[in-house]
Amino acid sequence: MSHYDFVVIGAGVIGTSVAHHLAALGAKSVLVLERGTIGAGTTSQSSGLLRTHYSVRQNVELARSSWWAFNNFAEYVGDEEASCGLVKCGYMICAPEGDKLDPLRASLDAQRDMGIEVQLLGRDEARERLPIASFDAAALIGYEPEAGFADAYLVATSFAKSARRRGVKIIEGATVTGVIREGRRVVGVETTAGNFSCGTLISTQNIWTPELAGWIGVSLPVKPERHTVLALECDQGAYTFKMPAFKDLGSPGMLYFRSYGGSQMLVSEGVVGETLNAPETEQGDISLDYVAEVGAQVAERFPAYETAGLASSWTGVYDVTPDWNPVLGNVGDVEGLVVGFGFSGHGFKLSPGIGKLLAQHALGQPTDVSLAPYALDRFSTGALLVGKYGSGAVS
Repeated sequence: MSHYDFVVIGAGVIGTSVAHHLAALGAKSVLVLERGTIGAGTTSQSSGLLRTHYSVRQNVELARSSWWAFNNFAEYVGDEEASCGLVKCGYMICAPEGDKLDPLRASLDAQRDMGIEVQLLGRDEARERLPIASFDAAALIGYEPEAGFADAYLVATSFAKSARRRGVKIIEGATVTGVIREGRRVVGVETTAGNFSCGTLISTQNIWTPELAGWIGVSLPVKPERHTVLALECDQGAYTFKMPAFKDLGSPGMLYFRSYGGSQMLVSEGVVGETLNAPETEQGDISLDYVAEVGAQVAERFPAYETAGLASSWTGVYDVTPDWNPVLGNVGDVEGLVVGFGFSGHGFKLSPGIGKLLAQHALGQPTDVSLAPYALDRFSTGALLVGKYGSGAVS
């Protein structure tokens, strides 16, 4: 049985980030096991938004720690040809009078207090940046000029390439089927490619985390939730790359928008989606009724899109925890195990920072951001990381 100091389960954007950072921090013996291919699971379904705006302060810290990586990606992974596909178009968020107004104001104030550039825009200023939108009902508009979007698949494959260049072994098509334990300590894994022993196991299994819970006999509260993404096309309202990504807290679905292909609009809801009975990444059905429902919300903010056509669509699956925030670190008294799961729709935005934190923790080093707020036991103690906007991926 081959031995590795560190075994990582999962080669999505989080797992590959962990592998890259382990190697960059000096780990010499690292194995990554992926049931499919690198970045082909939920990572490939990401909308790719990048922002530091959250109503949970700890998430702002994680997003801020990730932002330098996205802005300096080739340098970060040590490959002058690497690209994360960054489009720095800015990020705008607005709320009407009502229950989202005070939480938005508090979140914007917190960002500024942390040294993040955030501007408050008047309606005319907002129209200049996003002329296809209507801001008549907007009571507060925040703008983060350094935000935008990127390509999650490019990021995952670049992290994987960097890890391999530093000596990490990645085996694709290898499904982990169990863990090997000595008492309360995890000492290896059983897989369809054979068994491997390890000093530390790092699970980034995403929607497959319940499998780990069964292997170790510990409850890990996470469920797979499917969300739909629509790409809309409108002759009179091209959504260009120069226009900011946009979050509409006033819409029933707390919709988010961004340019897609430089002319189309990518739109999806930021609220609770369809809970699945089992983890899967297969494409789900998208009903015309759903398209019409979301389309009506879009037209409220973007009037020209009342006659927009549906150019394409897909579904993606989130790994959602009860408070819509991740679990990072140890699992109770189980030794030799580190987990990162439950990213609830914002794993890509935080992936550089989280990969580094988990690598630091696994190596026994101080972490750049405290993992304490993300501990598993918060679900039993009641110290939940609940966002001020309610359940949803804006957290």
